[in-house]
Amino acid sequence: MDSERELRFYKLYEQLASLTQISNDKPDITRIEKILNEIAAMFRLSKGVTNFYRGPVEEMRGDGETMISYDTGEEGVPVHTVRCVNKLMSITTMTAYMTDKVEPLTEEEMFKVDLTMRTVAIYVCRNRLQVMAEQLAFYDDMGFKNIRTFFRYLTWNGHQGDFNGKAAVNYNLRHFAVVNENYGRAGGDTALFNHYKFVEKIVGDGGIVARLGGDAFVCICDQNDLPDLLDYLNESIVVVDKEGRTVRLSCCVGVFCIPDGYTVSVPNDIMGKIMHAYQVARNSGQGNIVFFSDMLMSDKERSRRIQSIFPEALLNNEFVVFYQPKINIDTGEICGAEALCRWFHDGKIVPPMEFIPVLEETNEICKLDYYMLDKVCGHIRKWLDEGRKAVRVSVNLSRRHMINPELLKELIKIIDRHNVPHEYIEIELTETTTDVEFKDLKRVVVGLQEQNICTSVDDFGMGYSSLNLIRVVPWNVIKVDKIFLPLDGESQDSTRSVMFKYVVAMANELGLECIVEGVETPAQLELLRQNGCHMAQGYLFDKPLPQLEFEKRLDMGKYTV
Repeated sequence: MDSERELRFYKLYEQLASLTQISNDKPDITRIEKILNEIAAMFRLSKGVTNFYRGPVEEMRGDGETMISYDTGEEGVPVHTVRCVNKLMSITTMTAYMTDKVEPLTEEEMFKVDLTMRTVAIYVCRNRLQVMAEQLAFYDDMGFKNIRTFFRYLTWNGHQGDFNGKAAVNYNLRHFAVVNENYGRAGGDTALFNHYKFVEKIVGDGGIVARLGGDAFVCICDQNDLPDLLDYLNESIVVVDKEGRTVRLSCCVGVFCIPDGYTVSVPNDIMGKIMHAYQVARNSGQGNIVFFSDMLMSDKERSRRIQSIFPEALLNNEFVVFYQPKINIDTGEICGAEALCRWFHDGKIVPPMEFIPVLEETNEICKLDYYMLDKVCGHIRKWLDEGRKAVRVSVNLSRRHMINPELLKELIKIIDRHNVPHEYIEIELTETTTDVEFKDLKRVVVGLQEQNICTSVDDFGMGYSSLNLIRVVPWNVIKVDKIFLPLDGESQDSTRSVMFKYVVAMANELGLECIVEGVETPAQLELLRQNGCHMAQGYLFDKPLPQLEFEKRLDMGKYTV
């Protein structure tokens, strides 16, 4: 080997040895591979293969992890192998290949190849040992982050201000044993994993999800994501097998909205709060979701506080419009959106389930409805002025408005103040009602339609008078509640499947637009197509989005369907 090549080899090896030393820095894998490729080419090798086995049995079966660091594509034979075993009996082997078209390695070249391979094999063995130790310490046998990971996260982020704008959640899947009974352990594990992965997606990089054991989990998330997380935990559809069958899951949930400036002295402090809230949710009958703050004040005191701060919150524009797209499933185009209310107070988000029922106890909810309609009209006017393709937006209206004889005049006044064409507004009313309201309801719906404003009945099928409601009131749109949407793989003869089929057929026969809420899987989307429903809304396409994110969707124009 000439002196120039030898000098080049030792320079490369020096760099390799430096990169494979023990360090807290993330290894530069790309640089390591580049050096190995150059050394392999220098010694006429055709391929380099590294295998990692967790133990001797795995090595005997050949079930380990294989990495090919260099490959010219030419057929070759093994010319040298090194083997490294660590203290946990995991094994790393590295094999070099050469073709018969090149000169065999000299004794001196073999020494250098062996030196390089042993350096890399020891590095891989040590690196994988560290990964295995991490897995054993901080992950359970199913690959979920465990309670040690959660406590480590709380400890690392335990300084004052680290948890500003965060919420802690403890949740258990309800009646999960039934899933295991119906679909077997494998189906239960699949459902658990898919549910966990979707929660991870909602929580994102700003938080953490960990498993306590069984079907019990804890997480930290941004309070901005809390409404979406609680909506998913309250009810979700999850795939259980490769055939795409699904189950509907719900959870008991304890929540602690962490105050700004909160310091975690010991991890059990936060754990104690969310576990206590969870126990109340499970045992007290107060609902599936309980906030720790619920236990610090009575319901009456909490309602009084919300009512007292609401007027100022309205003046301060603390209520923000989020938009969930409605999709034409034949074309993928955005054909509309539903406006949803989010309340940001003192840097935290107040979940709708906390304030909407309280405001509905009084006429304060009417003020919020007018506020939301005003904001939506302002956004639509902005989109039109900017040349965007605006879509019809549905705005929810409380039934408390029905007693107001000036309702129509006030709605039209808000819309016309922004100079918004009436066809861009849809007024959405929930389906639950009583017979005595039908006369007023019909008056309002007919009056809106005379002004070219679309009307829709929300949550159709949830009330006791569904058929009578559409018989008496001339709606434009029926929004079918997700409880009518069959689960993936559900029999076509099931009660839900038959009812869904005929609700959609009835809407089409009556000439009503029909949109289904809560569409979450491709199989459900196909079911809509099969039954002649052309519009869908749900997490399969998008969660409720802030204004700027929704504007990006408007610019995008289409989804893949």
